[in-house]
Amino acid sequence: MSLQATTKANKVDRLAELTAQSETSAGVSLWREAYRRLKRSKMAIIGLVIIALFVLVAVVGPWVAPHSPSAQLWRGEVFPNKGLFVGPRAGNWFGLDNLGRDEFSRVIVGARQTLLVGVISMLIGLVIGAAVGALSGAAATLGGKVGQRVDTVIMRFTDIMLALPSLLLAVSIAAVMGQSLTTVMVAVGVVQIPTFARLLRGSMLAQGGSDYVLAAKALGVRKRRIALTQIMPNSLSPVIVQATLSLATAIIEAAALSYLGLGNPDPSVPEWGVMLAQAQRFFDNAPMMSVYPAVGIIITALGFTLLGEAMREALDPKLRG
Repeated sequence: MSLQATTKANKVDRLAELTAQSETSAGVSLWREAYRRLKRSKMAIIGLVIIALFVLVAVVGPWVAPHSPSAQLWRGEVFPNKGLFVGPRAGNWFGLDNLGRDEFSRVIVGARQTLLVGVISMLIGLVIGAAVGALSGAAATLGGKVGQRVDTVIMRFTDIMLALPSLLLAVSIAAVMGQSLTTVMVAVGVVQIPTFARLLRGSMLAQGGSDYVLAAKALGVRKRRIALTQIMPNSLSPVIVQATLSLATAIIEAAALSYLGLGNPDPSVPEWGVMLAQAQRFFDNAPMMSVYPAVGIIITALGFTLLGEAMREALDPKLRG
């Protein structure tokens, strides 16, 4: 065999070897790599465990609660005017509230209302904010001078909303709409809109100069299709992370509105923020009535915060490798 043939054969063998290596070690997608890192993150595992327990309690709470959360079964044993309350005992693990209702049952059932308010509030902010951010980002990236003007107008309105304190804005919206659970959801959701809009718009601007966008333009792909099928899907990572963090914020802000008396007007329906507001009058004589819902809010918010921070680290390109 000649030297040329041997060299050619070696090159073919080397090419086959490299091909086999590339097939066995195929490139890992962003989300798959993030998932691998999340599985190794203690912070993510702790956050997921807390969230899983919270969701489980919220789903099965009404069926596993030992007593009706609205039934005043022990009304004759409680005398709030005299500062006499029943603490934890065998039949009532968390004691009784000021109306003789089982506090443990109310905390368990109240988890569902708290989860419902947090999730719907976050979804309102996410959907509307993402739509506004996508419109602004697409206009700024692919819309030319007209698009930049549209982007400027949208962002100035967003800046006005961001300039207002979030809780003050939520209280103002809730005061205008009236006292109800729906009011709390809408008020907290509206407060979240500018955050999602700004985040998605900034991510789309960062993706606008990427090579795949330039290649799509060179191939004559329509701008609308580039924005919807290329730029926006690659810009959603920080938005998803923010959605997880916003759940914690939504739960806290919803509890704050309920605490201020802007939540559900029906006191018989348990919700952690409402329970906290009802318990403040009796804090001196029965402090645990405030502690139980407050601890639930804190631990739940902590779970979503831990998971969100872990996702942020897992999706950070500076930390991958």
